[in-house]
Amino acid sequence: MGFGCNACGVIGCRIIDSPRERLIAVLTNSFAPCNGRFPLLIFLCSVFFAGSAAGGALLLTAVIAGSVLLTLAVSRLLSATVLRGMPSSFTLELPPYRMPQPGPVIVRSILDRTLFVLGRAAAVAAPAGVVIWLLSHIMVGDASVFTHLTAWLDPFARWFGLDGVILLAFVLGFPANELVMPLIVMGYLCTGTLAGVADPGAFHALLLANGWTACTALCTLVFTVAHWPCSTTCLTIWKETRSVKWTAVAALLPTVCGLGLCFVIRTACTMCGMG
Repeated sequence: MGFGCNACGVIGCRIIDSPRERLIAVLTNSFAPCNGRFPLLIFLCSVFFAGSAAGGALLLTAVIAGSVLLTLAVSRLLSATVLRGMPSSFTLELPPYRMPQPGPVIVRSILDRTLFVLGRAAAVAAPAGVVIWLLSHIMVGDASVFTHLTAWLDPFARWFGLDGVILLAFVLGFPANELVMPLIVMGYLCTGTLAGVADPGAFHALLLANGWTACTALCTLVFTVAHWPCSTTCLTIWKETRSVKWTAVAALLPTVCGLGLCFVIRTACTMCGMG
C-alpha cells in the first residue's frame, strides 16, 4: 500500500499481530516510493538515463525493485538489533464471502479512509504553502530568503552529490512530495512561484544549465526513494505508535540511508571522473 500512499501503508500495518513486526513495517514503509515521488522518478529516469521509453521503464522498474530490497535489508537490520525478537507466523483467515453492499462500502471508503487521510494532509499543507510563499517573496538585500537558504545549504548538499536548491526543495516538500519537482524548477528559474516544466527536453536543458551531471541525477534519484516521509505520513506514524521517539526514527532512518548511499555514489563518481 505504501507505493500508493505511505500514510495508507502505515495504517495498513494494523493487520500485523506482532507489535515488534508491526513497528518494523511502520518504520520501513517510507522506503516504498509513493505516488507523490513517482513524477520526479519518471522524469529523471526518462530524461537522464534512458534513450527510449522502454529504457526509462526498465530503469524505473529497477528503482522500485531496489526500494524493495532496501526495505528488506533495513527490516532485517532492525530485527537483528534494536527490535530483536522471535519471528511470528502470519495467518490470514478468509471470512465467508458475502455480497458487498455498495452504499456502506462507498460511505466507509469516503469517511473512514479518503477524508481521514485528506484531513491530515490539509492540516499541514495549508501552513506549508504560506511558508513557501513567504520564503520566495520576502527579500533580504537583492535576493529572496529562498535564494539565501539554497546558498547556505549548498556546501553541505555538495557532499552528497546534490546542491542547495535540490536539498531545500526536499525540505520544503515535507508537506507533500509532489512539491519537490516544482520547487526545484522555481529555485532554478527564480520565479517566486511554483512551476513545472512539461517538456522533458526543456527540463533536461534547465537542469544542465544549473550544473547537473549524471552523478547529480543519480543521487537525486536515490534521495527521492530514501528520505524522510511526508508530513501526513509522520502524523499517521505518531497516531499509530503514540511515540515521538519512533516517529523521529521513522524520519531519520530513511534519511540516513539515503544520504549514506548518495555519499557513496558521489565519492565513486568523483573517483571515476564523473563528478
